[in-house]
Amino acid sequence: MNNMKLGNPAVVGLAGFGLTTLLLQMHNLGLCSLGPVVALGLIFGGGAQLMAGLMEQKTGNNFGFAAFTSYGAFWISLVILWFLNEKGVFVSSTTDVGYFLLGWTLITAMFWVGSLFIHKAMTVTFSTLLLGFILLDLGHFGAPVFNTVAAYVLIICALSAWYMMFTIILNELAGKEILKSGKPFIQKEQ
Repeated sequence: MNNMKLGNPAVVGLAGFGLTTLLLQMHNLGLCSLGPVVALGLIFGGGAQLMAGLMEQKTGNNFGFAAFTSYGAFWISLVILWFLNEKGVFVSSTTDVGYFLLGWTLITAMFWVGSLFIHKAMTVTFSTLLLGFILLDLGHFGAPVFNTVAAYVLIICALSAWYMMFTIILNELAGKEILKSGKPFIQKEQ
């Protein structure tokens, strides 16, 4: 049996999710073009996060497996949606994108419930992600001002994901708990 210590795939998943989410919000606020978001969405937010999720499966972490593979697939499918729109292959209206986002809102709500059993940092990340999706839904179904509000909420979400990533890395390197994740809101039954 091999006792070699393996790296924690969550650090890559959280890094990819955080950076791609942050950059998309910079685009949504008009600070950068869509090009860098497309590149990150395919490679880091999509591909690397998908791989992190598949690696989480090997550790037995169903939440990490489901979340990272799901949001990796989200980024890849979002980039494909943009590409299809750009090329005029299957053009999606704002409402069509709203329904796409509504589906992701519903799955995010399920992950949010699960996050209540993990730790406060995870719950903060999923709370801001869920709120961001709800605001995007409102923005795509007729009130575009909510897209701007969503951008600010999702920047907090991205930074929360990075906080978790940095907590895992720093605490392991230090050999002690320097940064805290907080206790779960709901304790598992023993």
